Amino acid sequence: MRRAADHLLRTAKRSSVGRLCTARSSAINPNRSQKFAGFRSVSSFSKNHGPFQTFQSAMYLRQFSAATIVSIVASGLWYYRKEPDQKRELADSPTTTRGLPYSTPTVAKVQSQRSPVVEDDRFFVQELASSGPIVKSAQVQSISPHAMLTPEEATQKLRHLQESYQVLRGRGVLRYDIVQLPSNNPIEDDHAEKLMETSPSVSLPDQTGDSATSDWMFWSVFDGHGGWTTSAKLRQVLTSYVARELNATYKPTFTTHSLVPPSAASVDAAIKQGFLKCDHDIVHESIIKAQKANTKSAAADLLGPALSGSCALLSFYDSHSKDFKVACTGDSRAVLGRLNPNGTWTAQPLSEDQTGGTPSEMARLRAEHPGEPNVVAHGRILGNLEPSRAFGDAHYKWARDIQDMVKKNWFGRSPLTLLKTPPYVTAEPVVTTTRVMPEKGDFVVLATDGLWEMLTNEEVVGLVGRWLEENPVNSRTTPPASSSWTRSFLGGKARSDASLPVNRLQEENGHSGQRSPIRRQQWDITAGDERFVVEDKNAATHLVRNALGGRDRDMVCGLLTLPSPYSRRYRDDLTVEVIFFGEAEPCGDVVPNVEASAPGTARPKL
Repeated sequence: MRRAADHLLRTAKRSSVGRLCTARSSAINPNRSQKFAGFRSVSSFSKNHGPFQTFQSAMYLRQFSAATIVSIVASGLWYYRKEPDQKRELADSPTTTRGLPYSTPTVAKVQSQRSPVVEDDRFFVQELASSGPIVKSAQVQSISPHAMLTPEEATQKLRHLQESYQVLRGRGVLRYDIVQLPSNNPIEDDHAEKLMETSPSVSLPDQTGDSATSDWMFWSVFDGHGGWTTSAKLRQVLTSYVARELNATYKPTFTTHSLVPPSAASVDAAIKQGFLKCDHDIVHESIIKAQKANTKSAAADLLGPALSGSCALLSFYDSHSKDFKVACTGDSRAVLGRLNPNGTWTAQPLSEDQTGGTPSEMARLRAEHPGEPNVVAHGRILGNLEPSRAFGDAHYKWARDIQDMVKKNWFGRSPLTLLKTPPYVTAEPVVTTTRVMPEKGDFVVLATDGLWEMLTNEEVVGLVGRWLEENPVNSRTTPPASSSWTRSFLGGKARSDASLPVNRLQEENGHSGQRSPIRRQQWDITAGDERFVVEDKNAATHLVRNALGGRDRDMVCGLLTLPSPYSRRYRDDLTVEVIFFGEAEPCGDVVPNVEASAPGTARPKL
């Protein structure tokens, strides 16, 4: 490699700068943005995949001699060829953290987050997660024309980011499945899962006298917009913020051995406070830290999560009370599926979409901002932002003078023309509580709005119900003998008709309270259960496949063939989690379900 570099240096005078720039530019994908430099590829479905490359404009190259340019290029190429394994090890290391790819952190180390830990006689906290620099991987895409994916290639792409875990703790949760499908590059969605085991004192209110420990389980999905940094930040820290507030709420019970647990309202308030404190640190504390650091590189790291935005859907399950709480900020959605005596399933919404088109949100905003008729215009906040509740989105929260200062000192855009009395967007969630019935085989679907643009609540629950007929996950819960699910796992014949096993009364009466799937009209799809199939071992992947066309393989392959950013015109990023409840013998572990997980992704998140 050194001989090649020497040869390039000797022949540099025979090569003009213009020719070098032309040759160099032609080797670089014009669709690859420089802002992705430094990310490593985690997914590839096109034929040409080279390493990420960065380049400078020719206006800068004119300032150097041809020999100098060739020397730099050759030296860099020699270094890349010399130590690819070392760089790959750094990129793949789970302990490696980096800031935004164009900046170098210059601020002091951020203090670790804390979470509750409970023992028999005392209550304390310990480190849970770090809130250091955030990072996300991006896909490399070729500039060559994209041939239509085959059904096999489409399946590979669908399953590339799927995960599944068996929860063998005997505390009401049997399994959870996850899948992500990017449309943006990098994907702006994110997710997080966490399990905490409490002490026997948590179980004191149990009338049975059972003093066994209980589990707190958290599942979250985050739908980013305007960039990936806010959702990545929430994946890092939001559970920690909520856990600290629950710590303060439950602490009197733990320390006094009180038989009276915290009220439902106080637990809801703790979750809301965790959301608000997290958003305050993202939006307002970041300004203070950026001013202290006083460099643009530090400002890029600190203000990134404030300038982009993200919806958040966090669920909290207490295995002792069987309460399942859903905290919704934005338009991601949670739906419960519950089995009926006749063998069908009922879809029960656990959240309401919060957008500028939601009547309750429109009324709230107009009451908070009187005299501003355009606070909601065309179903959007100030005519621009669709979610009415979100993390980040500082341009809807900062005062005008703060925005002017950010633009002058660092970067940013001018304040919105209609901005008068911010904040217009809040991160405060709406919290609902539902008593889960593991004995009935309940399940919950959490998903970003990309799924709900394609399927109704009833279709999602019915699809999981049909999937369970062929993939039973519960060996102890026994629904009524007339149900098709029972016939399936007892060895009988599964459903042969095309209809989904779901009660559609709410959907037919228009009482679902949610937006209709907007992609049906765009894709010219006629509603009908005959379009659905069961081909996947992962329930979340099963939902995404059917959202993209199901039995219509041409549509599935076509939608998956479209590269970013063009795919965004036809589908959003998709993140789906399916949580199955039921009764099973405890083993104490959370183990990967290999047959429903992509290679290399199976690592317990709880």
